[in-house]
Amino acid sequence: MKQIIIGNGPAGVVAAETLRKSDVKADIILVGDEPEPPYSRMAIPYFLMGNIGEAGTHLRKEQDHFDALGIKLLKGRAAGIDAKARKVKLADGKSLDFDRLLIATGSHPLKPPIAGLDAPNVHTCWTLDDARAIVKLAQPGSRVLQIGAGFIGCIIMEALAARGTQLSVVEMGDRMVPRMMTEKAGGMIRQWCEKQGVRVHTGAKVESLRAGSKAGELIAKLSNGEEVAADLVICAAGVAPNIDFLKGSGIAVERGILVDAAMQSSVPGIYAAGDVTEAVDFISGKRTLNAIQPNAADQARIAAINMAGGQATLPGSMAINVLDTLGLISASFGQWWGEAGGESVEQVDEKGFKYLSLQFKGDVLIGATSIGLTDHVGVLRGLTMGRVRLGDWKERLLDDPSQIMQAYLACAQGGETRYLGTRPI
Repeated sequence: MKQIIIGNGPAGVVAAETLRKSDVKADIILVGDEPEPPYSRMAIPYFLMGNIGEAGTHLRKEQDHFDALGIKLLKGRAAGIDAKARKVKLADGKSLDFDRLLIATGSHPLKPPIAGLDAPNVHTCWTLDDARAIVKLAQPGSRVLQIGAGFIGCIIMEALAARGTQLSVVEMGDRMVPRMMTEKAGGMIRQWCEKQGVRVHTGAKVESLRAGSKAGELIAKLSNGEEVAADLVICAAGVAPNIDFLKGSGIAVERGILVDAAMQSSVPGIYAAGDVTEAVDFISGKRTLNAIQPNAADQARIAAINMAGGQATLPGSMAINVLDTLGLISASFGQWWGEAGGESVEQVDEKGFKYLSLQFKGDVLIGATSIGLTDHVGVLRGLTMGRVRLGDWKERLLDDPSQIMQAYLACAQGGETRYLGTRPI
């Protein structure tokens, strides 16, 4: 059995290892388009901070790890897929035959249409090569402008601040982390960042970049009329799935690859996992892109089991976000923005930088947001993913959301635990 995996990030590596456990005889090839060993993009900020070296970003530390498992690493970039002929076409003109295929090509950073964005000293922070360039420029005292304050942007910001830079952030949304945090929570994170010395511009865009009077200096013109001088500009304006190479393949694609609960695409024997997938949401039952590493790993395991002839399904993907922003821990789970007609409650302590938002559908917690409440993270995730019926505890939580731990112990850990099962609610 020839098993090909395109993409050697976390999803690809987990899938390859799961395949080997499930099928000791399979011919497994793991294809990646960078010269590095398989590594984690999420570890790059720690490299920027100096907490780890490049080897610390590698997903598996032993040099012979993949050889020992009989997994062949191949450098190459997918240029197309011939689903009928069961071939992966590579950019160098070669092709790979497959019996079953996993597409785990991940995503790529978006570049907004900004004049001057192609200037020197403008970088994304997506690859190890990007990180090497940033390390040279992000020296103590250097002026750094970051475009974007989403989840990835805030992680990068943590690393840049640790390097002693003078940091300015521009976010087009009305708050920081707008696709993860409620309006109040995003505003509190902004206040925290400004308290740490970061200049934050929300509701603004970078309209253009031009050369300044000093060597290497860039001047950013913002939509709010301000100008920001920088020695380094980092673009962290979001990501999009790597799906362009699938044109003409017959694989159903919308924003990402459409997959079923078995992580199989519209073409039998071709699977997908990770950022590249558009899977059913755990809460709503609607299709969504959910580019987070825990989701990628779960999808990869399910896909690999099925590629090896097993039977496994995933009830859906769920938003699971835990973020450290300059020492302030925030988290959001599930449908954190709530549901039309649903009930919700918000508890705010702005001075103490503590926040809790709970979103309900009936007596089930469908989403939650928290700041500065690290003890609650596992509870919020457990109640949301478990679809636990709260019964009378819902009314108690609406009156006092700080009792979330007691509600969890009573409803999810007590003798009368009640669940909704795995269907969308």
